[in-house]
Amino acid sequence: MASPAPKKDEGRARRTLHHDGDTIVAIITPPGVGGIAGLRLSGRHCLSFLDRHFLSASERGASWTPFLMRLGKFVDSKGAVIDEVTAVYMPEGKSYTGEHQVEIFCHGSRHIATRILETLVASGARVAEPGEFTKMAFLSGRIDLAEAEAVSEMVSANTETSLRAAREHLLGAYSEHVNDIRERLVDLMAEIEASVDYPEEAISPADTQRLIALTDNVLDDLKKLLATYNGGRIIREGFRVAIAGRPNAGKSSLFNLLVRHERALVTPTAGTTRDYLTEWIDIGGHAVCLIDTAGIRGAGGKIEKVGQAKAKEIMAGADLVLWLFDISTRNWATTLSSDMKKLPKVEIVIVANKTDKLKHSNVLHKSSMPVSCKTERGIDQLIAKIEKTIQSHIPDLTSGLVVTSARHKSKLSLALNSLKKTRLNITLGVSPELTAVDLRQAVNAIDEITGRIYTEEILGRIFSKFCIGK
Repeated sequence: MASPAPKKDEGRARRTLHHDGDTIVAIITPPGVGGIAGLRLSGRHCLSFLDRHFLSASERGASWTPFLMRLGKFVDSKGAVIDEVTAVYMPEGKSYTGEHQVEIFCHGSRHIATRILETLVASGARVAEPGEFTKMAFLSGRIDLAEAEAVSEMVSANTETSLRAAREHLLGAYSEHVNDIRERLVDLMAEIEASVDYPEEAISPADTQRLIALTDNVLDDLKKLLATYNGGRIIREGFRVAIAGRPNAGKSSLFNLLVRHERALVTPTAGTTRDYLTEWIDIGGHAVCLIDTAGIRGAGGKIEKVGQAKAKEIMAGADLVLWLFDISTRNWATTLSSDMKKLPKVEIVIVANKTDKLKHSNVLHKSSMPVSCKTERGIDQLIAKIEKTIQSHIPDLTSGLVVTSARHKSKLSLALNSLKKTRLNITLGVSPELTAVDLRQAVNAIDEITGRIYTEEILGRIFSKFCIGK
């Protein structure tokens, strides 16, 4: 079956009729016991569902005033009271979903919330799919697709940095910048297509240079935006730090110190760590995925060698490697020199462990970080070093112009390559028809970021990652 044709939309106008009149409902608070639990109903008939089951404490039969929370009892289809609740109505265009919406708040028992949900479903409402409320907000035109994705990033943010990046995207600065790039591409395309419609108005040499200059300005902006992706990926996915070294260098001890509990088994026997361990920690407001790897050496049994191969793979994919060596051994300098030649081409911090065993500090390796996992000497300095390294990869968040999504990176790269072809065509004097084709591809790629062009497949892929209730 052929893929559905892309749907085009101008700005934030309403995109399609949603749900064919369905009213959707879901619990919007996390599982577990709490002070309150919340449910959301959205759709054109949400008020009629509420009226069937809500008995107002003081205003029986009164019409619903938008945004005015009312106290009452929620009853089932037989009139039996389930709980005392509060409810609020939000009209179309002024709600989270952009459609008529009701929110109900009951006592924080999961059982109570589930009974209210089941009652509404029995009355004809449909349980919302993952991310369906936010999808409704996109389809109603309240937010664009980039802002919708930022909602998911906000929910999953686990550090101040990731929260800040997601918040900036949700507030719209990123979308505004992307739309500005789009408008400049559209203006450029209009000039080029004018020479197709009016061939007597051929592009003069002066016009050619002006069009090249305009193209270069957009190219520069696209390149700058794409350059933020590596830092944006770290913000979204975390900074991967691999602790590596030879057996008995103290890797697991350092791992335990950084995670602040005895997560890894520590023994004096070489080759104890045969697999790898991971823990998420917060360093300076940044999410760090810390990985304790197997000791690397020539010896070892079959299982240990598998662990060593995995350790090398992890190091190659890490953002930073902490290479530990035991500076108390007699031949540490020769061993370290040999090991450094075999390490992958990634950022590496050399960590000299077991300094507590040294009698003279002048034997320390000049370019290494001296630590003692036994006395915790130098651990704070090492953490500061890791934080400084992370900071060097993080782009400026004040403007909100940071690419955190692999999907956005792919579309921006497509736009960049199409615009490079456009520039070459303008320079070579290629026919305006062909030049306009490449330029249109660049515009379409940008439009897929904000959702001016979308398919149901794209929406399904994006919103399936959301939780139910959002």
